[in-house]
Amino acid sequence: MKPPVQPLGASRWRQIGLITLGAGALFIGFRYLPTGTNLSHMDFRVTGGNSIEFCDPLNPQFIPVVAVRSPVTMTLTPATAEVKPGIEGHFALTLVTASGKRIAPEDLLVTHTRRLHLLIIDPWLDDYQHVHPEPGRQPGEWAFAFKPKRAGVYRVFADFTPAATARGLYASADLPVGGARLPTGLTLIMQHEPAWTAERAGYRFALTPATEPVRARQPVDLTFTVVKAEGGAVRLEPVMGAFAHLVAFDEARSGFAHLHPTETDVTKSPDPVRPVLHFKITIPQPGRYVIWSQVKLGGRDVFAPFWFEVEGEPD
Repeated sequence: MKPPVQPLGASRWRQIGLITLGAGALFIGFRYLPTGTNLSHMDFRVTGGNSIEFCDPLNPQFIPVVAVRSPVTMTLTPATAEVKPGIEGHFALTLVTASGKRIAPEDLLVTHTRRLHLLIIDPWLDDYQHVHPEPGRQPGEWAFAFKPKRAGVYRVFADFTPAATARGLYASADLPVGGARLPTGLTLIMQHEPAWTAERAGYRFALTPATEPVRARQPVDLTFTVVKAEGGAVRLEPVMGAFAHLVAFDEARSGFAHLHPTETDVTKSPDPVRPVLHFKITIPQPGRYVIWSQVKLGGRDVFAPFWFEVEGEPD
């Protein structure tokens, strides 16, 4: 026979109540700890539809940055009246929230070793550069430099994570080079043949999809490999906290996808002769695309493109 359950005394209830109150206070305290930013989630709120949603950094996808509204406006101001091809240009950059506040370094989290990433691409998808602005002279101002290869309207995508939301966010702006005043909606494409291989700086790069053809709205696994053209060791060095980065652009430069390898532990080096890394991507629409890879070899960044067609879903 079980002994009868004794009711809790007043002192025990008081003890439980104090523990509950203490836990609640601790939770609230952690929620309101200062983060160093004066911005809040409401500063990034835009009214109406067709706006960029905050994106989960653990689930990267193709972001249609140009076709939808961003809660952040990016402005680029060159140091000279004209940006010329083949000459390094210097720029001031500002990011302004929907509430009209400038975004300063303390307002952004460090992601992939940097607070702010710029993905810069020319109209032909043939000149891709990845740049990291630094804090400028004025509060809320950023500074960066890059050397465009040719004349045309370059598109600059910003990739960043506000501390107030801890979710990835994006913005874009166009930058005329060489006095070019091409319509921003005009796409001029050098007709590259589809190729899952490329050779740059004495190395052969390959990106192999698990299934072909690549189809819109269907996830595909990608295998990335590098070998030395003349044979020998290939020692990948970490770049932005990974052994490689991939960035996909569509023909119209309507957006991008920034991909990172599933191999996340940079303390474990890939094979020193034929390193292999794995990626995933889902392309939203049929059409022509390029994926640019970025690795670090011998202390310098090396970029290689892969051109491919995406077909529609089968009937």
